[in-house]
Amino acid sequence: MRYRSRASRQRNAAPEQHDRWLITYADLITLLMIFFVVMYAMSQVDATKYQSLSETLHTTFKNSPQQGALSGGPSLLEGGAIVQEGGQTDPSRRDGDSDDKNQHNAAGTEQADGDSNSADGTSSMKDSPESQDQPVMIGEITEKDIAYRKQEEQLQHVKNMVQAYIDENQLENAITVIDSEKGIEIRLSDSLLFALGQSELTTKAEPTLKKLASLFQTLDSTISIEGHTDNVPMSPGSRFKDNWALSAERALSVLRYFVEEESLKQEQFQISGYGETRPVASNDTSEGRTKNRRVEIIILRAIQPSA
Repeated sequence: MRYRSRASRQRNAAPEQHDRWLITYADLITLLMIFFVVMYAMSQVDATKYQSLSETLHTTFKNSPQQGALSGGPSLLEGGAIVQEGGQTDPSRRDGDSDDKNQHNAAGTEQADGDSNSADGTSSMKDSPESQDQPVMIGEITEKDIAYRKQEEQLQHVKNMVQAYIDENQLENAITVIDSEKGIEIRLSDSLLFALGQSELTTKAEPTLKKLASLFQTLDSTISIEGHTDNVPMSPGSRFKDNWALSAERALSVLRYFVEEESLKQEQFQISGYGETRPVASNDTSEGRTKNRRVEIIILRAIQPSA
């Protein structure tokens, strides 16, 4: 009887399923699709907001050691805009607009912290002057950021144009353009502008100065014209008392060309003469002295980048 019952159960059992692997395969395909969707979403980075976030974090942790995230200072997201899907920010939603449960938990935490501080005889961080500072906004571009980027675009355009002029006219030994912390420095050799020991501009100086003037017309930045000499004393009978006078007079000659000949605004310029005090090469060699006899035209950076 037992044998018949077992055989009967085997005959009545459901037939074996051979397609169950399709379930595992479908799960795998779904996970792969989700993986690639996430990878695609992560690849869409807003460079502007990323740079703003980087500068914000750098400023917070470097310049505010007493208010950093590790010292109990205000949160980076406190009062900031809530980031929505797609990287967009919603200024109308603030960090304090969370649901009632989060508010209740936050209130309980602040109350516990306040009781602990009171027991230790110290005031609550909530009432400290530091907590009244403006909150840090993440992803927000300020007017200073926009002005700085516009300035940098103008400076880089001038630098590229000057470099192209140097290359076209093979003036590598007479003109050098440098992007320094002060701004865009254009160094003009004295042999391109003046006769030896003189401050009057020569005729071969006009094409270069005319080209520079055409670039300066579109700039809002202050332009500094600086005269420099080598350490060789003035020859007897020279109308210049010393190298200070020669360097200053040469800078003034360049300024007068821009203002009088090219009608640039004089308020845009400033001049100075440094004599032999700021060499860029050694005065012990003829080549070094040639490099030191120069006029530098510097397009100053009016706006410095955020720290």
